[in-house]
Amino acid sequence: MYDWSISVYNLVITTTFFPIYFLAVTSAKFGQDSVPLLGRTFKNSALYDYALSIAYLLVSILLPILSSISDSIGNKKRFMKFFTYMGGAACIAMYWFRGDNVGWGVGCLMVAAMGYVGSMVFYNSYLPEICSEDQMDRVSARGYAMGYTGSVLLQMIGFGLVLYFSGKTPPDKASGPLITFVLAGLWWIGFSQIPFYFLKDRNTNVIKEGSIFTRGFIELKKVWTQVKQLTILKWYLVSFFFYSMGVQTIMLAATIFGSKELGLPPAKLIITIVIIQIVGVMGAFLISRLSKSFGNLNVLISVVMVWIFICLGAYEMANMREAGANVEVYFYGLAALVGLVMGGIQALSRSTYSKLMPETKDTASFFSFYDVTEKLAIVIGIFCFGFIDELFGMKHSVLALIAFFALGLGGLLMARKKQLVSRISNSANV
Repeated sequence: MYDWSISVYNLVITTTFFPIYFLAVTSAKFGQDSVPLLGRTFKNSALYDYALSIAYLLVSILLPILSSISDSIGNKKRFMKFFTYMGGAACIAMYWFRGDNVGWGVGCLMVAAMGYVGSMVFYNSYLPEICSEDQMDRVSARGYAMGYTGSVLLQMIGFGLVLYFSGKTPPDKASGPLITFVLAGLWWIGFSQIPFYFLKDRNTNVIKEGSIFTRGFIELKKVWTQVKQLTILKWYLVSFFFYSMGVQTIMLAATIFGSKELGLPPAKLIITIVIIQIVGVMGAFLISRLSKSFGNLNVLISVVMVWIFICLGAYEMANMREAGANVEVYFYGLAALVGLVMGGIQALSRSTYSKLMPETKDTASFFSFYDVTEKLAIVIGIFCFGFIDELFGMKHSVLALIAFFALGLGGLLMARKKQLVSRISNSANV
């Protein structure tokens, strides 16, 4: 149910309505794609990417401190609540963003992103506490499927509001997305009360080293010390770091790419995102089932190869449009493929980490390490995407994503090799 509540942020705010709205109103207010902020001018699409990367960087620095506190005194639900309410309130505050107040819009985007990331690290750490190892793939996949289902419902409501107000005269014409931002915040806060009621804190009473400002980083160092001794987990995290740069950047920048690079109108972009979410529900369960038959690492290797094909397809579509071709149908097909592997790779990555990590009571510290790894990957990925966009154009940013996925694929192949060696060794010992 927390996936159900929080996924509306990921879909409605960062993937669909807010990036489209942000680009449209800033371009309209300033008469161009360049917007002023903090004494300099930014390309609006790049500014959007920079804001997200800074938000993820800030919360990555903060999370080790918070997760250490929660593991020490067993109150991670309290932190999960704090970040939920912070993120939900920021979504509601987006109602007052009108394009000329760029700082307000960027600030709301950053605070909402920090709320999302901050709450997810504590939410993810509950996985090994609420189910056994043989259930992790299924439970993780069900969470993502619930998230896709709930977020699509609110997205359809938002789409209806956009269509209804599109025939109005300004300023009422912009009311559709603005009301949707408010609904997203209320949905996130409201439905999260269900898991908050049922989830329990574990009173660990673990005494740890250092102050509250250093303890979390000491814990991360301890986690890394353990990870270095676990060869399969080490190579898996290296791979996860690189392919997360690609996956998360695509999720955050896909709508902007469709709007700016392919010239698709907002209505068709929203329909495309709906396709991705519907296919994503099936993809999460399909990849979970495949992992039972072929193993987590083998399935992840195949999925990363699909992501490389998706990036190549996106780059080629941009070239085709520059040559005057209509790429709309190709975009829909590529979107369906994204949906098929998007939820699956997230769910399987989370459950694979849960399986590979050692038995421990400090689950928040281990998942803090996992989330810091992912968020630092997002910082690098989305910043590179925006930076290359400003210098050379967005289609060239896609080429950087291919490099990230290729490095991730190499890491997965090494993890699988180490896993096979370990199994052979264990069989020989038996």
